[in-house]
Amino acid sequence: MNAIETKALTKRFADLAALDALTLTVAQGEIFGLVGPDGAGKTTTMRLLTGIMAPTSGEAWVDGLHVVREAEPLKGRIGYMSQRFGLYPDLSVEENIRFYADVYSVPGKERREREERLLAFSNLAPFRKRFAGNLSGGMKQKLGLACALIHTPRVLFLDEPTNGVDPVSRRDFWKILYELLKEGVTIVVSTAYLDEAERCSRVGLVHRGRLLACDTPEGVKRLMGGRILAFRSASARRGAAVLRRRMPGTLVGLFGDRVHVVTGEPDRTSGYIVDACKAEGIEVPVIAEVEPSLEDVFVSVVGARQD
Repeated sequence: MNAIETKALTKRFADLAALDALTLTVAQGEIFGLVGPDGAGKTTTMRLLTGIMAPTSGEAWVDGLHVVREAEPLKGRIGYMSQRFGLYPDLSVEENIRFYADVYSVPGKERREREERLLAFSNLAPFRKRFAGNLSGGMKQKLGLACALIHTPRVLFLDEPTNGVDPVSRRDFWKILYELLKEGVTIVVSTAYLDEAERCSRVGLVHRGRLLACDTPEGVKRLMGGRILAFRSASARRGAAVLRRRMPGTLVGLFGDRVHVVTGEPDRTSGYIVDACKAEGIEVPVIAEVEPSLEDVFVSVVGARQD
């Protein structure tokens, strides 16, 4: 049985389709990534699947329960960590966990064992007496996760859990998620970080409320319509602008000091890039063909849809 199944799930706000006919399945025990920029529909999807919000049309089931008709029993089977998880800054780490144990009616005889396990699991045991308001960003996210897990959910929804968190804390957070997978928990995580999406079993690329692609990270990469030429330059932004102007219709991506160009004719395009940069007084780059990243694929798929 699938952990999650949706059929033409739609949510409209007046004339805006925040989610447009989403149809997908998520298998039990996998980690599924919803990937897209702000406003893509990721949070709306999470709220619909957790029963917080009712759809305009379509249907969805989570752990075999209908998200509208069986919303109340569903709450006991899922965990949800929103972008701004409701931690109480004037309560300590352990007091926050105990508060959520009350909310979820966790039996008293099981609370202590679960609390100690989650504190050790999240590496928060040394900080159990610290006020939540005094925790670092990464530690707050770990505490939010611990609170979402106190009732042992079967399906866990995480809405951009590492947004604004430092790289080390992001890595530690993902280690915890992998440990949960070993215990059979199904995880749905939304993220705008394409490098995080590569850690998922499967990913769904979402843009303007529509699911553009859904596959394993490697499968999604095969959707790339061409090959990638890449070069680094101190004038990368200006170089990208030059290439977009001189090569209309060509997908040119800017990633920090790197410029990626999608082409079906790498040899010919490579020479054109060198000539274009020389003509604009930009240092002639060393150009190499690289494997596409999910960022490249997302830009390519979105660009094709807009065309």
